[in-house]
Amino acid sequence: MGEYHLTIKSLPEDQRPRERMACAGPQALNNAELLAILLGTGGQRETAVDMAQRILHRGGLRYLAESDLQDLQQIKGLGLAKASQIKAAVELGRRIATTAPEQRSAIRSPGDASRLVMEEMRYLDKEHFRAIALNTKNQVLAIETISVGSLASSIVHPRELFKALIRRSSAAVILVHNHPSGDPTPSREDREITQRLAEGGKLLGIEVLDHVIIGDNRYASLKELGYL
Repeated sequence: MGEYHLTIKSLPEDQRPRERMACAGPQALNNAELLAILLGTGGQRETAVDMAQRILHRGGLRYLAESDLQDLQQIKGLGLAKASQIKAAVELGRRIATTAPEQRSAIRSPGDASRLVMEEMRYLDKEHFRAIALNTKNQVLAIETISVGSLASSIVHPRELFKALIRRSSAAVILVHNHPSGDPTPSREDREITQRLAEGGKLLGIEVLDHVIIGDNRYASLKELGYL
């Protein structure tokens, strides 16, 4: 007996992801529908949407971001081709999120800073300490990685931070780092290093405007919390 496959075409037209995207735009689709478009086809007795829902049930979009090709290929119905398509889409999304726009964006609030780095930093499994270098108009000159730490901590040397900022002729900086736990609540060490770096910035004429901690789609601003 031949294999029995359900296809997207077996769904009513108004439920097919591609047709829905054409009519309402990609923002109208849920995560499973977007993933189904990447998958193209489903497996035995399930459509691509069913397969997508099954995959996302393992941990949502975070699972797709954190899994490698070998992990994805352990899922029933995912071979190298489909797993590669998923990882390629995730990587493109990360690169788009971190690509500097042609016109320099100005950072006016902690929310602006978090949006600039959230999609790339929220999935990192180690602490990455970065500096958003700004000019006198608070426009972004560069995002510099200063240090990469362990699962729970990063070591920041003031000389490395300010060397990178001086090289960029920065007027100000917003410090950012992620908490792999997903909870952006600042630790005592976070507060202490912020004060130390802010004092160093005053001596060099580079103002530390804020320190934004990135969690899982959440952030904490030490400026807003009164620690800076």
